[in-house]
Amino acid sequence: MPLPEINLEDFQKIDLRVGEILAVERLEGTNKLLVLQVNLGDEERTLVAGLAPYYSPEEMVGKKIIVLANLKPANIRGIKSQGMLLAADDGQGTVSFLTLNRDMPPGSKVR
Repeated sequence: MPLPEINLEDFQKIDLRVGEILAVERLEGTNKLLVLQVNLGDEERTLVAGLAPYYSPEEMVGKKIIVLANLKPANIRGIKSQGMLLAADDGQGTVSFLTLNRDMPPGSKVR
């Protein structure tokens, strides 16, 4: 079922930025959650993501990702998650976080 259309003003409220993954660790006591430290250019943030079934922490470090930076922080299993990384899910068990086809500095705006 498709989601409702949004207008340009709605889209302009979204702060998408390039982030560089600095460190990743598994969240103890869970099978799905990873805790990421991400450089957004002018600041570092902690993100909690359910990517452990799809990626090892080692293969994520150093990758450039797309982060929804103005998502209201959420407390996930005692960790304050300060944004959300964007990923594609085919519904068949394959998940891929969004990355860049050219190198861009952390903090670059996605438009």
